Amino acid sequence: MHCIQIPCPAVTSIRMSSVAYPSSDEAVVLPRNTNQARGIAQFAIDYMAGSLGSGPSQAVLDRTLLFHTDALLCGASALALGTNAPTILNQEALAYSDPDGATVFGSEVRCKAEKAIAANSAAVREWDSNGTNFGFNPSLGHTAGEFGHNDFYPVVIAACQQQGLDGATALKAMVLVDEIRGRLAEVFSLKSYKIDHVVHGAIASAATYGALMGASAEQIEHAIGMSVAHYIPWRAIRAGKQLSDSKGSSAAISTEAAVLSMKRAMAGFVGPKDIFRNPESVFRQFEPTDGDSPFDLVLHHSGDDFAVMGMHFKLGLYEHQSAGALQGVIELLKSNPGLAKGGAIDKIVIAAYEPAFGIIGDPAKRDPQTRQSADHSMVYIVSTLLRKAIHKEEKSPGFFKSASVDDIWQALMLSPYDFHHDAIHHDVTRSLMAKIEFEHGGPEFDAKYPDGIPTSVVIIAGGVKHDSGLIMYPAGHARNSDADLTAILRHKFRMMGALSLPDVHDPSELADRLSKLPEMSAEDVLGLYDFELGARPGYE
Repeated sequence: MHCIQIPCPAVTSIRMSSVAYPSSDEAVVLPRNTNQARGIAQFAIDYMAGSLGSGPSQAVLDRTLLFHTDALLCGASALALGTNAPTILNQEALAYSDPDGATVFGSEVRCKAEKAIAANSAAVREWDSNGTNFGFNPSLGHTAGEFGHNDFYPVVIAACQQQGLDGATALKAMVLVDEIRGRLAEVFSLKSYKIDHVVHGAIASAATYGALMGASAEQIEHAIGMSVAHYIPWRAIRAGKQLSDSKGSSAAISTEAAVLSMKRAMAGFVGPKDIFRNPESVFRQFEPTDGDSPFDLVLHHSGDDFAVMGMHFKLGLYEHQSAGALQGVIELLKSNPGLAKGGAIDKIVIAAYEPAFGIIGDPAKRDPQTRQSADHSMVYIVSTLLRKAIHKEEKSPGFFKSASVDDIWQALMLSPYDFHHDAIHHDVTRSLMAKIEFEHGGPEFDAKYPDGIPTSVVIIAGGVKHDSGLIMYPAGHARNSDADLTAILRHKFRMMGALSLPDVHDPSELADRLSKLPEMSAEDVLGLYDFELGARPGYE
């Protein structure tokens, strides 16, 4: 092993096996035989202080800004439509006033930071429509493949509101929270041990919140230790025939605990140290070692190669594992417009990889009764897209003959209303669901995940077989280079904005406001969530 000291306490750059880790002008490497909790803490402090390098490139900041805009619009629309958990947690937060605290979506009232964060993160995650990572970094051999989502930006805004920090600082910190949780997802698969993926986000939240609040590295280490030792959520929240509020609020609840742990550590509470090498922690319990952590951790501080650049956008409301199937159906509609005449479809065969087959192909999901189950049902998601295609063709005959694939994505984009009770029980959707066979594609498909989302769709109509072929990088995927992502996201932002704001407002108003985050003053950041919600009750 070749070790090179780099300018971060207790951190080295190393070369192991055939993998060359980045040099110190790009990243910090936390070897498995070091105290990685302290290393993450020091990295967060030094990154925010600008002492590690040139910082993230403009491309990284621009992409993170899009993810933040996407996340907030998802959250605002979930509140405006009166969804259950976000509404409860929003009201709960408002009951914990704090003149030095943070705000919740749709309000200027300052609340306890951990309560505001819980409310806002729950709202962001409610639709399951914001960004996703797959924990895949083959260049470093870090391919654990853990899921994760951009649910944690409210942590950053809360700390900036408390500390009087501006929008440029907030955006830089958003890159940090995604970097820590994204890189952890590359090296440790929590789902393999039935632990919920939000643990990585909680660790990142503790570190980022602490760095913004002026905590010491030791205090951040204590908070990370408490988060891991006291608050490990099992995937029991994601099991069962009909999913509950706990599934959508998992990130919120774990982050609330992480921020509270950070506040306690700053008050002097001493938590477990060196938690990644602790023999009784979740990491070494499931992946035993002779004393080291189970992984090396690489955290970037400068340039283009940040974790956020490998994260994926959801172009509407659907479980990310279904994106390949949606792309396949859309491409088949483009090449075979007659498929939009629903009566012509005899059979649909979808093949995908594990874990998609196990998660959204679960037989229990063939008859979803709630939104949380419907948006995790492959047969429902695909059937709803086709039902919308049939309706579009009825309203605009010939649309699919002239439309581009990007146009079709926008025209058929799945919205929250496509998962309303009435939509879930729509006769056309249910008839299409009965025609779908969902198969495991086998080792050939499994080997291609999580590099891509390997999926194929075959639609048989009038005795003719229409085959999408293998779909690897659907629109929204970080490695997709065909789709006009800007145009499709602009449509999504308008759709979510129309749901979020009163009817008298321009649907693009909130997205336009959020796009100015890098230029915002501290006062602007304090008022970031002070906007009028559309108040469309009764969705549930």
